[in-house]
Amino acid sequence: MNSPLGSFLLPTGFDSPAGLRALAREASTVVEAGRLIRRTRADRRARALLPYAGTHKITAHDPVLLVPGFMAGDATLKAMALFLRHQGFRTYRSQIHVNAGCTREAADRLERRIETIAIRRNCKVTIVGHSLGGMLARGLASRRPDLIEGIVSMGSPVLAPGAVHKVLAWDAEMLARLTRAGFRGMMSSDCFGGECARLSFEESKLPIDPDLAFTAIYSKRDGIVDWRACLDPAAEHVEVRTSHVGMAVDPVVMDHVLTALRAQQFRRASRQEDPADEVGSLRVART
Repeated sequence: MNSPLGSFLLPTGFDSPAGLRALAREASTVVEAGRLIRRTRADRRARALLPYAGTHKITAHDPVLLVPGFMAGDATLKAMALFLRHQGFRTYRSQIHVNAGCTREAADRLERRIETIAIRRNCKVTIVGHSLGGMLARGLASRRPDLIEGIVSMGSPVLAPGAVHKVLAWDAEMLARLTRAGFRGMMSSDCFGGECARLSFEESKLPIDPDLAFTAIYSKRDGIVDWRACLDPAAEHVEVRTSHVGMAVDPVVMDHVLTALRAQQFRRASRQEDPADEVGSLRVART
């Protein structure tokens, strides 16, 4: 089967993980999920010992939008959302049940969602995206810096979206065939190798505001994407030792996401922006 992915999505210098050996590395997702279960139980026991009210209680305010990867939905980032809420962040779902629709249409919907959240919360929004979700976040960051405080990508091949294992190419071909058969709301051939794919890729390469924080988490054990494609020059790079799928559930990755979000809070505080001015600019941008 020929890959439906456009050749322009695989620039020189990148390669796709191949074979069963690469996929076998993804089996560690079970181990990473086990670490999550142990961490969750330990955190639950620790919270049970705390009084109902006190200084340990954190008021959630800073909005964080979580965006899932290709062929995944909001449920895959539920554990991440719960962890961040316990750390004082107000998390929001992307409202993507299965991330298998047109990428440009998904970006447009996410932009409207971010706009709504920013106005409601009176501040900019941070995006945490897994795989394709991180690539969507990267494009939105260049498109709407007035709405976005920062982004954190996890295993997102922003430099070479085509540097992925053939198993994803098979999924892409399946979606393209379903679209040709008349099923709506799914990616078409144009989304993988045509003008739609080209425009999405070009948007993800546009420069971003230097004041916009960007952390790219990657793993050399990634069995799905070429880890080198995750190293956007505009980002601060953080290496972890997890599988691609496991990034969504590994407590170590969650700790790195939290560190990135805390750093964004510090940067925002150091700028000493007037919240009223920020809200005003958001409303002007919306109109």
